Amino acid sequence: MLSTIQSMFIDNLLFYQKLDMRKIFSNKELLLFHFFHEITNIFPHNIIIVKDIVFFFLDNENYFEAKMKLPYLRKKFQHRRIVLVREENILVNLIFGFFPDPYIHKLRIERNIYAGKIEIIVGFLSYEDRGIAVGCNGDYIKAVNEIFDTQIKFAEYQGFPVRIKCEVVKL
Repeated sequence: MLSTIQSMFIDNLLFYQKLDMRKIFSNKELLLFHFFHEITNIFPHNIIIVKDIVFFFLDNENYFEAKMKLPYLRKKFQHRRIVLVREENILVNLIFGFFPDPYIHKLRIERNIYAGKIEIIVGFLSYEDRGIAVGCNGDYIKAVNEIFDTQIKFAEYQGFPVRIKCEVVKL
């Protein structure tokens, strides 16, 4: 019983870790920053490009206003996928920010100390929601994991790398 309570406590410590996000803008990101502001009249906090997916990180108060212009943005960026993410500095909130459309039923942590990995399992109720979260050929979840590998640092957690994985929850 004590080990279960300890495990839940450790999971909560990880889920509520503060994050620091790297903000380095190349010329391409600066052009997208300007273009985004021109269309939405909102300044994004960060822009991260992973392959053909462009992530615009926004304040909570500007997120829904920018989301109304998302169809127009996607029309302008025909060859790129546009994703709006609420910028959060707490891990669990950022995970929910990366998956705004599908319903997340459960989050859990799996540790593999022998492989040196911690996986955060995002549980969905249907294969359709999981498919939205993973993306075509797994492109979206790969991009999210690349952002976690290269752009996000934990303020206090100095353990294994964190990977995000999606699955369907059995009820």
